[in-house]
Amino acid sequence: MGDHAKATAIPSSTTGTTVTEIVLPGRVEPDGLEVAARALPAPAAGQVVLTMEATGVCFAEQQMRRGKYYDQPEFPFVPGYDVVGTVTAVGPDVDPALVGRRFAAVTKTGAWASALLLEAADLVAVPDGVSPAAAETVLVNGITAWQMLHRTARVRSGGTVVVLGANGGVGSLLVQLARHAGLSVIGTASPRHHEGLREQGVTPVDYRDPEMYRLIRELAPDGVDAVFDHVGGPAVAESWGLLRKGGTLVSYGTAATKDLAGDSQLPVLKLFAQLAVWNNLPNGKGAHFYNLWAGRRCADSFRRRLSEDLTRVLRLVADGTLTPRIAAEYPLSEAGAALALAESHTVAGKVVLVPDAPRS
Repeated sequence: MGDHAKATAIPSSTTGTTVTEIVLPGRVEPDGLEVAARALPAPAAGQVVLTMEATGVCFAEQQMRRGKYYDQPEFPFVPGYDVVGTVTAVGPDVDPALVGRRFAAVTKTGAWASALLLEAADLVAVPDGVSPAAAETVLVNGITAWQMLHRTARVRSGGTVVVLGANGGVGSLLVQLARHAGLSVIGTASPRHHEGLREQGVTPVDYRDPEMYRLIRELAPDGVDAVFDHVGGPAVAESWGLLRKGGTLVSYGTAATKDLAGDSQLPVLKLFAQLAVWNNLPNGKGAHFYNLWAGRRCADSFRRRLSEDLTRVLRLVADGTLTPRIAAEYPLSEAGAALALAESHTVAGKVVLVPDAPRS
């Protein structure tokens, strides 16, 4: 798996390592994140220590900062939805050959740390030649895009899909995967990104245009095979109206309500209810809410599915089919600035956190 520092399992009660973590103490602005240090416990049976080489900022952290994530963790906590790193120690019953090898994992929380404990069963190997930052950009976003396209929508080659937010973290990967699958893509984005979308074979539409949905219907008067909607809110009905008979609406977020006060679960529950009504209409259309964590109670099948899909995505990065888009790299201790940049919507691609430079 490449040349990485070697280490061995440490059987003591701690690893002897002090780790740096970024703590979200409450509903604060990005500059309210706190940098903390603690001793890392030794890995228990089935666990490894993964030394972080790249983690990232995704929409989930932006919602969590506001206390608006559907499955909101209790404050204070360490954010970080996914991570790439090298195994530097293993616990009992874990193959010591993992040490020194690079892996990726989806964590939901906890990855904004210089090192962390993970279950060995949750690790997915990163191919040689794929950098930590490149791999990081396609973890949660890549799994989400792959599963929505290939497991939920299942659009056949030659079909047409609409990707809302085609320049976003998930949307940009959806565009690339859809084009690779032989699909025509209509993508919404701000005008400054339209030329880049055209270069990928995408038909762009200005998402700020009040006539956006009418313009899409003019481009696909017979309807489209799938719409991927991360916006939610009242306009999701417009997305539903774009579908042809037999088409599929895949909703995967409620960005439209992220700044609204009130119960963080209410917008999602309203969306679930609406999708359920549509999904039972006798018109051949389907309406689904994508949740990466669905099926997690069946741990073995969940891990197998996630590993299979992430491995496919990483292979597409390795062979050049998928182009990771890295907006910026920040040292871990500057996570607040990284989060602010990600929330500014002024950059294309993913904002990545990397280890702080060693002190001289």
